[in-house]
Amino acid sequence: MKRTYFKSIIFLIPVLFLGCEKSSYLTDSKDTGGSNVTEQQFWQHKDWVRNFLNNIYTHVPDEYNMDGDGGMLASASDEAVNSNPNSSVTYPNGSTWGPARTFNDVYGDMYTGIRKTNLFIEHVASSGILPENEENEEGTNNLARQIQRSKGQAFFLRALFHFELVKRYGAIPLVTRVIGETEDSNLPRNTYQECVDQIVRDCDSAITLLPLWTGSWTNSNKGRATQTAAMALKSRMLLYAASPLNNPSGDQAKWRLAADAANQLIAVNKHKLHSSYSQIFLFGQAAYNDEVIFASRANNRNDIEQNNAPISYSGAKGRLNPTQEIVDAFETKNGTAPSERNPALNRDPRFDLVIVYNGKSFKNVAVQTYVGGKDGLNLSVNATRTGYYMKKFMNEGAVTWNVPTPTNSRRPWVLFRYAEVLLNYAEAVNELVGADVLPAASPGDPAFTLTARQAVNLIRDRTGIKMPLIPLGQSQDQMRERIKRERRIELCFEGHRFYDVRRWKEGETYFNKPVTGMQIVKNADNTFSYQRFTVENRVFQAKNYWFPFSINDINRQPALIQNPGY
Repeated sequence: MKRTYFKSIIFLIPVLFLGCEKSSYLTDSKDTGGSNVTEQQFWQHKDWVRNFLNNIYTHVPDEYNMDGDGGMLASASDEAVNSNPNSSVTYPNGSTWGPARTFNDVYGDMYTGIRKTNLFIEHVASSGILPENEENEEGTNNLARQIQRSKGQAFFLRALFHFELVKRYGAIPLVTRVIGETEDSNLPRNTYQECVDQIVRDCDSAITLLPLWTGSWTNSNKGRATQTAAMALKSRMLLYAASPLNNPSGDQAKWRLAADAANQLIAVNKHKLHSSYSQIFLFGQAAYNDEVIFASRANNRNDIEQNNAPISYSGAKGRLNPTQEIVDAFETKNGTAPSERNPALNRDPRFDLVIVYNGKSFKNVAVQTYVGGKDGLNLSVNATRTGYYMKKFMNEGAVTWNVPTPTNSRRPWVLFRYAEVLLNYAEAVNELVGADVLPAASPGDPAFTLTARQAVNLIRDRTGIKMPLIPLGQSQDQMRERIKRERRIELCFEGHRFYDVRRWKEGETYFNKPVTGMQIVKNADNTFSYQRFTVENRVFQAKNYWFPFSINDINRQPALIQNPGY
């Protein structure tokens, strides 16, 4: 395993590697003093201990820019194409993805985060951390409670970092204690089930120690881990573990665990669907809205717009180009074929909120994706390659770039939101009992109050969306396909499709074929002609269900053993 010496952004210099007789020297942003600081002194300093915990949050993934140039994971699935065909985000789409050509290699970063959580868990109980008024509830600012909720955050973060590894690589080495400098760090992998069990244990530990939900924290501390965040992570982990890739025998006990985990969060009755789908991700008036369960740091930024807006708008890069495949996945309200000339007509309202198409207004100016238009197909190296641009996540009204005084807007990467939990619930319940039956509750767990169909219909019935409800009488197979389609639409561009298709063991079906776009030609009479065309040929092989470990990681840690096929 990588040696996890780490550099703390908060302290600005390298900090402590346990196992040494004398720690590295530390300086604190509040109290420099010029003195050498020992390991013992560090853990007795209230500001350093608190800042150490804050620093662990810097390892929480932000997936708006995965290649250093605005690439997003959707472009490594059939949802989108990246306007830069040389981006590393395109590697999973071809036959050259492998140990020497890696993408989104988080192996070292996640283990650095894990080491920090282990250090913190080991020391916080005897540390000098002092109580602060972090929670809204009375009587929660005593030292014992301070230690509890701090440790709970570390348990959640350790579970999250292990999960980020497991969802990419499958079975990985579990690290639940500080590994000393003289110990052998060439660790082999645990089994997949051992990884699942440890992540669930850490989630359960976090649930017993943390405030209930976002609203339990004071305004200045919102964004920290909560019980419901740990429940959401547990729900996703158990859903992945129950899915065909990891559960080839279809063990119903695994679907039961996934259903129970999602139901536990729903029964808390604190989170709900936000009334404005487009505002979920914009942390202005809807900051820490009730749908968002956990997100990365909400930084003031304009890079999301600059990377993804149509190219004629202040020289944007237009990076994420939705495919015709995702466009076609959006239903019409009455079941008729969508209009090519006016693709938003009678369409699921979410379409108009996430896709920029020819003629759509962006920053109060019509977009021109037709050949020769100002945002047109292949007009420049950054122009759309599919005939579409992305709108989701972007705050077009408030954000400017490439101007003398640019403006920013506060946005996080949303890792868990309530709509996903409802879809997790629906999928697990449908696999257990079908579309319209309530499962019996497990002993000691809350009662089930939603059928699988009802859970999906809550999302379709969201204020401002109001899609026709799925009717009674769906077979289990029919409901399974409805759930998959609903995930594809509701969660589009959020990074789920890449992993959903894999866990469903459907990579050969969806990712091993070309993706298409729409070529629009403006005729002499100002009408338009439309022609679907192949944008990219894609390759998916059986080995691509898991990420490859990099050559460097395998060389450094031979006991790891490369994933099959690479």
